[in-house]
Amino acid sequence: MDFEKLSGLGIGTWNLGEDPKKKKDEIAAMRYGLDNGLNIIDTAEMYGEGKSEKLIGEAIKGYDRSKLFLISKFYPYHATPELERQSLEASLKRLGTDYLDLYLLHWRGSHRLSDTIRGLEALQKEGLIRHWGVSNFDTSDMEELFTVPGGTKCFANEDLYNLSERGTEFDLQGWQEKHHVSFIGYSPFNSGKGNTIRITQNLKIVARDHGVTPHQIMLAWTMRNGNVLSIPKAGKVKHMKENIEAQNIKLTDDELRLINSDFPMPTEKTPLAVI
Repeated sequence: MDFEKLSGLGIGTWNLGEDPKKKKDEIAAMRYGLDNGLNIIDTAEMYGEGKSEKLIGEAIKGYDRSKLFLISKFYPYHATPELERQSLEASLKRLGTDYLDLYLLHWRGSHRLSDTIRGLEALQKEGLIRHWGVSNFDTSDMEELFTVPGGTKCFANEDLYNLSERGTEFDLQGWQEKHHVSFIGYSPFNSGKGNTIRITQNLKIVARDHGVTPHQIMLAWTMRNGNVLSIPKAGKVKHMKENIEAQNIKLTDDELRLINSDFPMPTEKTPLAVI
């Protein structure tokens, strides 16, 4: 995988590591992913207040760190040079590593972007992070970011993206592609809202024709253009295996038209959807 484009499939970890009874299955699922071609793991200090990062730290023991791409995020109220450093050091300790490949501002807060970037650039200069970026930013936020000193060095923006939340297609994804900012899509199954994507007859038809599940079609759809890194979570090996298999699904133009008839492309700008 080309790490620097972050296009394809990663491992999401929201809500993982919070139930001790599920720990064994969750680590097994993560390792199955790593053993079968996945190498991008996405987490945040917010996820279980560090429990997700601790779980990842256990799961990646024994793996070649240089072949992993670890992403974490910091709270908006930690978005100053001093607090970013404290958050990062805590995340690195929980993950059992001495650097992150990508460090994201989880969402916009009240701190000035110039201060946030200044702190991130210092961490990058020290080799504690390879790249920095943002999350839950809309087009106007990205445009503002690019007016701030150092803002054009933003590596990625991570936003909600799935069949039922296609708003970023209207202008944001195109803007990011034009400005060479990678797009990461979270919650491809809308699981943060309780798996609210309706399983339509057309989804069932497309899934049946491919011999897969409707959820695998949902995931394949997010990766259809090769310009989105999708990061579904999987707490069990079976689910991880299905996610990995979804990479091999190639949707035809006719199938995409069927899906679009149930989940149409946006025709106007809408407020950024978040979970």
